[in-house]
Amino acid sequence: MQPRNMSMRGVVDLGAVKAASDAAAQRAARAASAPQGGADQGAGSGEFVFDLTEENFDSVLALSQQAPVVLEFSSQRSPHSIELGAVFDLLAAEYAGRFVLARLDIDATPQLAQELVMQAGVQGLPAAVAVVGGQLAPMFDRAAPTEEQLRGILDQLIAVGEQRFGLTGLAGAPGGARDGEEQDEGAEPLGDPLLAPAEEALDAGDFAGAAQAYRNVLAEYPAHTEAKLALGQVELLLRTQDVDAAAARQKAADAPTDVDAQAVVADLDIAGGHVEDAFGRMVETVRRTAGDDRNKARVHLLGLFDLVGSDDPRVIKARAALTSVLF
Repeated sequence: MQPRNMSMRGVVDLGAVKAASDAAAQRAARAASAPQGGADQGAGSGEFVFDLTEENFDSVLALSQQAPVVLEFSSQRSPHSIELGAVFDLLAAEYAGRFVLARLDIDATPQLAQELVMQAGVQGLPAAVAVVGGQLAPMFDRAAPTEEQLRGILDQLIAVGEQRFGLTGLAGAPGGARDGEEQDEGAEPLGDPLLAPAEEALDAGDFAGAAQAYRNVLAEYPAHTEAKLALGQVELLLRTQDVDAAAARQKAADAPTDVDAQAVVADLDIAGGHVEDAFGRMVETVRRTAGDDRNKARVHLLGLFDLVGSDDPRVIKARAALTSVLF
């Protein structure tokens, strides 16, 4: 079985690829909600609740381009998992398409479960992760939140989806876009014409060309936030797509003060969703080095902060660690 790209490249999936995959996501959404089609619903599942399988994995996860997809790891052997599942079902019905619940039964689909558990870094049940705009984000692991806490987590995911990726929810969701509806007057346009060349390059699979197109936008409009974020994400993909992960990790282990070697592994960790590992590695590299090497490690770490987002709690924590090391 081929490794799956849940991120979607981790916590920083190419948000830039969002524009390139909108059409595919819309097709997947229609297939997923149809009585028969790409994403098979489990018996008794609500309209926005899916039992994740090998067959519907891609189409269900593609819905993250319209609404946050919550991947719930479930087992009938775990009482806490069963209780949490009931709460999730209620909230999925209440939120009505503002998020999608994808339930993975680790007993019924052990091979898929093993792969996703490893990729998401899940340590035990109950656990859930989210995919927002193709971007993997942890929710909780080995400790079930209360219903009130879970509502807060979901509200944050929905807000991030709206603000960072323009997600509007599935068709029929309260406040979401519906087929045939025109955009409200004064609403922000769905696409930025400045980014069209980059999006065309992404459509063609030309990531180097997309990166250059984003640089061209930034050369004329240095404050263009979306272009800056997208450029960082595409550059991350370019840096990691041809890397031999095992060889890179061995090289980093053999040379703890080699900034370039440590940066490569940090990039792999970010792309795989292991954000805290990446930050910890680069903070430690800053601590171990001096002079130009230390500054090089610091600058790389700051670039990773930008990819994840300055308001992310892990960034805030890592910034404090970096400050402690520097001063």
